[in-house]
Amino acid sequence: MIVSILKGTKAFGPQDVFTDIDFEIRDRQKIALVGRNGSGKTTLLRILSGEQTLDKGDLIRPKDLRIETLSQMTFSDETISAETMLLEIYKPLFDLEDQLNEMGEHMVSDHSEKLLESYANLQHAFEDQGGYTYKSEMMTVFTKFGFEVKDLDRALSTFSSGQKTRLAFVKLLLSKPDLLLLDEPTNHLDMATIEWLEGYLKYYDKAILFVSHDRMFIDHVADIIHEIEFGTLTSYTGNYSQYQTAKALNQEKQLSAYKRQQKDIERLEILIEKFRYKKSKAKFAQSKIKYLDRMEKIDAPNADVKNFKAHFSSRLRGGKQVLKTEALTIGYDKALATIDLTLMHGTRLAVIGPNGHGKSTFLKTILNKIPALGGETLLGHQIEIGYFDQELIDYRSDKTVLEELWDAYPELTHTQVRTILGSFLFTADEVFKSVNVLSGGEKVRLSLAKLLLQRANLLVLDEPTNHLDILGKEALEDALADYDGTLIFVSHDRYFIQKMATAVLSIENGQADYYPLSYPEYALNSTIVKSEPVIKSSHRDTSRESIGRLNKQIIKLEEMITKKETELELYRDKRYEPEYYHDHAQMDQLNEKIDMIHNELNAHLKDWELISSKIQELKDEKPNKA
Repeated sequence: MIVSILKGTKAFGPQDVFTDIDFEIRDRQKIALVGRNGSGKTTLLRILSGEQTLDKGDLIRPKDLRIETLSQMTFSDETISAETMLLEIYKPLFDLEDQLNEMGEHMVSDHSEKLLESYANLQHAFEDQGGYTYKSEMMTVFTKFGFEVKDLDRALSTFSSGQKTRLAFVKLLLSKPDLLLLDEPTNHLDMATIEWLEGYLKYYDKAILFVSHDRMFIDHVADIIHEIEFGTLTSYTGNYSQYQTAKALNQEKQLSAYKRQQKDIERLEILIEKFRYKKSKAKFAQSKIKYLDRMEKIDAPNADVKNFKAHFSSRLRGGKQVLKTEALTIGYDKALATIDLTLMHGTRLAVIGPNGHGKSTFLKTILNKIPALGGETLLGHQIEIGYFDQELIDYRSDKTVLEELWDAYPELTHTQVRTILGSFLFTADEVFKSVNVLSGGEKVRLSLAKLLLQRANLLVLDEPTNHLDILGKEALEDALADYDGTLIFVSHDRYFIQKMATAVLSIENGQADYYPLSYPEYALNSTIVKSEPVIKSSHRDTSRESIGRLNKQIIKLEEMITKKETELELYRDKRYEPEYYHDHAQMDQLNEKIDMIHNELNAHLKDWELISSKIQELKDEKPNKA
């Protein structure tokens, strides 16, 4: 155990955040903290980092424990380069390297066993602390966060605020604290970076406590879930999917136990009422009253499931062909991509790709909010568009929530407006709140309420899940589940994409590719089977053919994994040969080779895991034979 809280209580004014919570963090645990917006997750992180304190209870942690958060990663001198700032992290390592070099010079003339042994011990310590890998690790983390190698030479002052946040994240990861605290780590990261971060954190050799609303990220990283609900904390072993199953099972068991106990109570109360006034049975009745008083009552399960409820539908069906782009070139000063696309009724198109490569630009171009650089967009017959803009989060208005919706749809009655707002969780006096004071999540819900009333047959959604907690995302998925129109959306939430998308448009590095595939099928084809052509038609393999094809890939991957493991062991052993540990230039080249093999091995292992999961999914989907 490295950190624990005993009987922890925190309140802000009269509002309790959590009461009498107990939990602990052990070395190397990957813990996700989940709960509604405002449930106390960020407050708990701040207490652990020392930014806030408990009102009651004990926080137990060793004095020398290094706990770090993104907010603590500041830059004291912004005139230095990004590389200089990052290299400062490795000062203890450089001190070890200096000792190694000094000892190596002595070994030229001193060949004693004692000196050789000291050198070997120091070299092991240097290796354990990343002495042979820190350069490649630094470059990997730096570039995975969207920076180019040339950016290392830039002064910190030349980076934008968003870039500085990413630089701080790089610094935090490379600092390797004993306990890493992360609050919404996937915010503003593109999918490629999120997927890389998952792998990095999963194998991080120290403890992590993180808050996230990204369900797939939690699934891939966490091995323990702490849930804050109604001011209490409950722990579950496993990832997010396992937590959902365990929580549902616990609630089912609690409900069954509650119902059984209520039947027992009702039976006893009937007996008491029947015999309490009979002299011969009064003693019996009194004993049952005492039994009831001593009984430890089981509460009915009280899950926090309050959420907005809506079902999107269209006013008109519209034409079969919804939208067509012909040589549509998108961009501002320069072209980002040229897109040829025909979208048919009922398609749910996910637009994906790295940040800044044209996803939102594509949406704004087909909506005529910005001009195309070339080509054209053709809308089908009777197509009506409803648009959700992620920039609405910055929308300001002095109107109340009630006025904002009613002014948009003045034909509605007061009762109708209040009913719709109520279904989006604006109840009682909340409808009189100014739009200016709404949180990000509340603005999203208000925008969705306005969009619902539009009843468009083509919904264009730009990052609709941003600012929604997990329950809010699930509510949006439910609201769109039976939508009878066509959907085009941009999202970084892979869980949302997986549930919604029937097709994928990938925009990356000036290339736009359309795939009539679900997201798991797209991911499998585009990132695993690179040597095979991507499926570009609506034809699907039978499950048997798919399983056979994937099994062949598994065999190939296993052969490649074995080969890489052998190579890795061979090159690692070379580190202890005199020709390498006496020559630092050769040692650097050797370590670069080891890093390359290690990265290739990890890529093969990840591919093996993904393909194995896909095979199991296909097996599970096969119907049982009678």
